[in-house]
Amino acid sequence: MPLKVKFSKKFSKQYNKAPAKIRKSFDKRLRLFLQDKFDSQLNNHQLIGKLKGHRSINISGDWRAVFREFNAGDLIYFDLLGAHNQLYK
Repeated sequence: MPLKVKFSKKFSKQYNKAPAKIRKSFDKRLRLFLQDKFDSQLNNHQLIGKLKGHRSINISGDWRAVFREFNAGDLIYFDLLGAHNQLYK
């Protein structure tokens, strides 16, 4: 079954405000994620602290996309997009 991907309102706002280069990079990484969510380029990893239960993938040098998985990983819900220091204060 193909992965379903949804985006939070906050994620959509952050995406729309992000530089064009970051949006393009996210789109590219999302395609890669849909092929193999554990591709080494993504550095898909679990988060701790206040974002426990979320995972993160690398978008560019400093930018990350934070998401959660539902339905045994069939539904991916992107919550946040931002630079490392914006997301992990």
